This record gives sequence, C-alpha cells and structure tokens, in this order.
Amino acid sequence: MKREILRFDDVGLTYHTRRGETRAAEHLSFSVREGEFVAIIGPSGCGKTTLLSLAAGLLSPSEGKVENAGVSFGYMLQRDELFAWRTVEKNLFLPLEIKKMDTAEARKRVRSLAEKYGLADFLQNYPAQLSGGMRQRAALIRTLATDPDVLLLDEPFSALDYQTRLNVCRDVAGIIRREGKTALLITHDISEAISLADRVLVLSARPAKVVAAHEMDFGEENDPLIRREKKNFSGWFELLWKELNG
Repeated sequence: MKREILRFDDVGLTYHTRRGETRAAEHLSFSVREGEFVAIIGPSGCGKTTLLSLAAGLLSPSEGKVENAGVSFGYMLQRDELFAWRTVEKNLFLPLEIKKMDTAEARKRVRSLAEKYGLADFLQNYPAQLSGGMRQRAALIRTLATDPDVLLLDEPFSALDYQTRLNVCRDVAGIIRREGKTALLITHDISEAISLADRVLVLSARPAKVVAAHEMDFGEENDPLIRREKKNFSGWFELLWKELNG
C-alpha cells in the first residue's frame, strides 16, 4: 500500500468574528494516500473549501492535527483565473515567477507539459482566444508548473456548461493520473465524484465531519465517461444521494 501523504486527525475549527463563533468542523478525521484521487462531497455551506485550506496549511485547526508529510500543494480554483493581458505561455510561467523557480529548466518542463497536453499551438494566444475547456486545461498545467505533490481542486469544472464539463473532467483526470499526482477534489456533483475518484468522502452539515467513506469499485477503469456507463454507477449515485440528504 502506498504511503499516507495527508492526514486529518480529529480536527476541529472554530471561526471567531465580531458576531460570535462559527463551528466549521468537528472530529474531522480521514487520510489520503500517495497517488490517490479523493473526492469530497457534502451539503452546501458545510465547509468543504475550508477543508482544502486546512490541508494546505493556510488555516490552522482549533483542535486536532493536520499532517501533510512535508508535501507541496497546487491549488486549482472554480474559475481558471488566467490573466487576460498575459499570453497563455506567460500565464503558465506565473507560478514559477511567484515562487522564484523561474529557470530555463523549469520553463522547458512547462512547455513540455503544454505540448504533451495539446496547448503547444496556443502558447502565444491570449486567454480570450481559447475555449472554456482549453482555458481549464491551461489552468491545470499552470497548477502543475511547480511540480506539486498534491493537487487541491476546488470545484474546478463548475463554471462550465454540461457538455464541456464532461469533456474537461475527462481531460483533467487523465492528466492528473498520467502525471502520478495525488488529488483532493471538492465538488457538489455526485456523478462527478463517482466518475473521477478512487474514494469518495461524504461530509455532514456544519460542523463538518466525515459520515461515510467509499472505495469506488470500478477496477482499473479510470475514464470518467466510461464509468458513467457502468451498471454499478446508478447504485453509487443512489447511496451517496441518500447519505447527503438523509
């Protein structure tokens, strides 16, 4: 079994504001293994995005521990957030500049990723000249630019129309798996979680805690579109729906 790369151990989080306290998480425990793709679903407002901030060390828990084995993180947001005034290539290089990793070797690696995943002919274009799917692909390559160990995906497909979303999910999942990255996905979409993840965690309403964890039993099949056609897909959907709304 691969090593544990991230662990939440009885984590609690309380926000303090002028209006009082908000209990965001309580007795939150789970772990993620190296190379694993984990999806997290839960009711609206339960604190799923907060969980990513805790994982990356952007927030400190009020109780318990978050251990990440010293790994590095890359964050992919709901929107691509590409800068309109920079070319695609310069957008891809941005994390290298911010983290002071902007070397010839690093740029070569990023260009190689762009070529490998179909963006080589668009590097001198501007974001407005790309389709929504191409923009999300560029956003993922930008996230991979610094070669992070773990990708934190905060509903990265939610701004896309349904058909584009299906295709981009397939693209992004394929890239993550081929690059051997660990991924933690936050999503409201049950079907998306089932089709993409090795394991799905279900959170309770706030304060969030894990109420169920399921290993997806699709064998070696990791293509999200093919998974959606499997006989056991509807069974998983029904179970997760009940757990979310029970």
